[in-house]
Amino acid sequence: MLEGKIFGVISLGCDKNRVDTEKMLAMIKGKGYRLTDDPSQAHILIINTCGFLQSAREEAIETVLEFAEYKQGKLEKIVVTGCLPQKFIGELFEPLLEADVFLGICDYEKLFEALDQSYATSERQNYVGTGKEIFRVDRVQTTEPHFAYLKIADGCYNHCTYCLIPKIRGKYRSYPMEKLVEEAKELGELSELIVVAQDTTRYGEDLYGENRFVELLQKLSALENIEKIRLLYCYPDVITDALIDEIAKNDKIVKYMDIPLQHSENRVLKLMNRKGKREEYLALFARLRERIPGIAIRSTFISGFPTETEEEFEGMLDFIQQAKLINCGFFAYSREPGTGAYRLKGQVHHKTKARRVKALYETQCAISKELLASFVGKKIEVLCDGIDYEKSCFVGRAYFNAPDIDGKVYFRSMDAMQGKRYEVLIDSAEEYDLYGCTEDYLDETESAH
Repeated sequence: MLEGKIFGVISLGCDKNRVDTEKMLAMIKGKGYRLTDDPSQAHILIINTCGFLQSAREEAIETVLEFAEYKQGKLEKIVVTGCLPQKFIGELFEPLLEADVFLGICDYEKLFEALDQSYATSERQNYVGTGKEIFRVDRVQTTEPHFAYLKIADGCYNHCTYCLIPKIRGKYRSYPMEKLVEEAKELGELSELIVVAQDTTRYGEDLYGENRFVELLQKLSALENIEKIRLLYCYPDVITDALIDEIAKNDKIVKYMDIPLQHSENRVLKLMNRKGKREEYLALFARLRERIPGIAIRSTFISGFPTETEEEFEGMLDFIQQAKLINCGFFAYSREPGTGAYRLKGQVHHKTKARRVKALYETQCAISKELLASFVGKKIEVLCDGIDYEKSCFVGRAYFNAPDIDGKVYFRSMDAMQGKRYEVLIDSAEEYDLYGCTEDYLDETESAH
């Protein structure tokens, strides 16, 4: 049934979803099928979805509807996979007639069986929940070739009251350490490996009965194919002295941590079921900065959580000013059915939420601008990600820039290569981005004059 079929895949949502997509691509390729990154040339299009927020669910459905128009051409089947069908298949299957096959987060191995059934019967197939989780090492990388994400666990057991992840992805599940090391080794020469999970810092507690995150980082650091390791999604209550020491002394680990706090005020944190308090967070930042000089810390915050008062919002503004983080993401609270916070009284008006998020961004913008201005006139190491054709220059990232979520460094150079690091003299700064040039460019322009 599937002989000669060409597959295309679209990945929506987070970097953890991207890793799932890359493993699915490797599975398809391993069966001998052709892949295309041009949806108009695909016979079978897989859309790997996010279902975390209402906005993400809307994006997923809009994507299905958009690409359903390709059925007037070569496209024969649309497969919807991932978080959206995993949690919402009951509401999704009947109305989303444009999709032919549905698979959940652990059903990827059922892809070919489901497609065979769809072709044989001309009926839509719901295979959600029919598979089981299988750890795969092989991947088809969809990032730039010099960096990749390593997903070290799935699921979560924090049970924050605003979050659907445990109901979509299940309880926290660490992947076997030896498999992760093998996977990282198979990714080839990498300038940067980015370690991700819903909560990276809890690695190993479920699988080994103790926290093994530091040990995993040590084993990954021993791999010769990896130059640097970046850590995302480090929960504040599990940032141990041992982890801080490892980051401080390990030259391969980028001096950068993404620490999602979600709020700063103790009453709201308790309602969110977040571990930790305002004063503990500030003390953690002080400890990190003392023991890892120059460390870049970013975070995320939710404003407009039910019953959040104007005073608590002002408290968060004050916290942002005290914390002086290199970058932050701010989100308006999204009321999600099935979460504990959905039932809370005191829902905040959407206009109030929008105003508060805007004010938080403006506050952080001023902080980021001031921090970045301190680099003007200095040389910093920049990893070249490629060329920005609109700006007619190279573009890259300093140690305080993670892909997609942070700012960039735009620089002029006589000849920079993707995946290589360069000393860039910074000559100007904006709110989130830096601008500069390499020494060879300066020499060339000076000699020209």
